[in-house]
Amino acid sequence: MALLAIASGVGQLIKHRGGTNLNPAAVKAFALRLRSYWLMCAVLAGSFLIGDVATVVMFGLISFWALREFITLTPTRPADHRALFWVFFLFTPLQFVLVGMGEEQYNLYTVLIPVYAFLFVMARVALAGDYKRFLERTAKIQSGLMVCVYCLSHAPALLDLHLQHYNQSQNARLLFFFVLIVQMADALEYLFERLLGEHVIVPAINPNKTWEGFIGGALATSLLGSLLWWATPFNPWQAALMSLLTAAVGYLGGLTMSAIKRDRGVKDYGTLVTGHGGILDRLDSLCFAAPVFFHVTRFFF
Repeated sequence: MALLAIASGVGQLIKHRGGTNLNPAAVKAFALRLRSYWLMCAVLAGSFLIGDVATVVMFGLISFWALREFITLTPTRPADHRALFWVFFLFTPLQFVLVGMGEEQYNLYTVLIPVYAFLFVMARVALAGDYKRFLERTAKIQSGLMVCVYCLSHAPALLDLHLQHYNQSQNARLLFFFVLIVQMADALEYLFERLLGEHVIVPAINPNKTWEGFIGGALATSLLGSLLWWATPFNPWQAALMSLLTAAVGYLGGLTMSAIKRDRGVKDYGTLVTGHGGILDRLDSLCFAAPVFFHVTRFFF
């Protein structure tokens, strides 16, 4: 909350300071980004106060919303609708039910979607008898299910990890640390891109993502993570490395989701924050980083 308050104060100072060389559009975009962070932080904090079950349910609802944005990005055919019904109302809630049941169900929730749901989607669409663009249609559903549901479900799965020398009742702090690092990485990378960005990584996909933003944001996030090591099962240098890895994977997630938007010819996935996209625009980094952070934590700690 303090970091967000400071960032908001700096944003207001830049907005009202005369003679600034910053692009007014960039300043406005930064303010909208902060507004979405406040919203996400408030929702997450509220669910934490209620308990672990509420947190899992909250992530499940967000996942459902994100999947809806992803699927509606491209038109579907009538033959896909029954498969989508089972995807939304069976596999999505079942994934989070298994996550909520705890780490004892790890072997189930790690294979439910990439094995059984993927096979089901292809078979159900085939049974509808419509073979036109079959691979394209099924791949779109599978990709949305993987990114928006499977990957994101690994964030609340952190709540039930049994970690060495770490009280499981404190796992909510680890989840909050993860979400904070992903969002701060996004904000810091954006800041470095605007201040120092010159060398664009992939101009055809996102002309705003630069090497300066990526490196500067990742290093700054690593420093921030090392300062917050006390909230995690990591020591300072481990927290720095985990933050660096999270920032890098999250950056790649944002770039990948931008490629999908460019392919579909749209600017945003939705309208969660007016002028600043949908919920998937804010969670693209989180979706990609969640399974990496979860599995590295689980296997090494």
